[in-house]
Amino acid sequence: MPDPASVALTALAFLAGGILKGATGAGTPIIAVPLMTMMFGVETAVAVFALPNLLANVGQSWACRTVPVDRRLLWGFALGGGIGTAIGTALLFSLPDAVLKIAVGLTVMVYVLFRLIRPGRALFPNAAARLAPVAGGLGGVLMGATGISAPVSLTFLNAVALPRPAFVRTVSSFFVALACVQIPLLLWNGVLTAPHALLGLGAFVTILAGMTIGARLGRRLSSAAFDRVILTLLTVLALKLLWDAL
Repeated sequence: MPDPASVALTALAFLAGGILKGATGAGTPIIAVPLMTMMFGVETAVAVFALPNLLANVGQSWACRTVPVDRRLLWGFALGGGIGTAIGTALLFSLPDAVLKIAVGLTVMVYVLFRLIRPGRALFPNAAARLAPVAGGLGGVLMGATGISAPVSLTFLNAVALPRPAFVRTVSSFFVALACVQIPLLLWNGVLTAPHALLGLGAFVTILAGMTIGARLGRRLSSAAFDRVILTLLTVLALKLLWDAL
């Protein structure tokens, strides 16, 4: 089993991710995975996050199962994501840890950049459905290799300008598809072990607690102020990962 200090640091990473999700509605891996990567490496971060990611998104997807969605968009995005995840997971097993840390750091920086730019144009439904498998595939590659897909997945769905309920159903279905591919591959290659699974289950409880805290903070802080704090933290994390890897 991991030592108590490792368990405490893992809990802190997921609590911070839960706070972000509670305050903004998304983004647990974008803060939890870089923190864990700094402490334990990319493979461990991806392995520990796999189960709580599946559990959280199965719950969200089930809760939104009756929400009307564009099925071409949903299925194209999810299937593309599953294929991309298989490719990304293969990269996770084959690339050196330093390269993976650089990939995580750059992925976070790209996410911060897109959050700052906030493109205002929305994709038309037909164009979005055609691009969904490509966007899902790229997001899946990032998720499999680094544990983070937000620079592609969330940016694409924001550009589609879905209503919030449809957004939640689509993105949660996407992450369920990714997890259904990722978890068997992690198990098969011996990366997702029993200690990782136990940490992941504990992390799921921690995420729920963090979401409660984040919801309260979100009501007290302006969204602009909270964004500045989070983006500053993510920038520091990304720079630290890049510095350690170089």
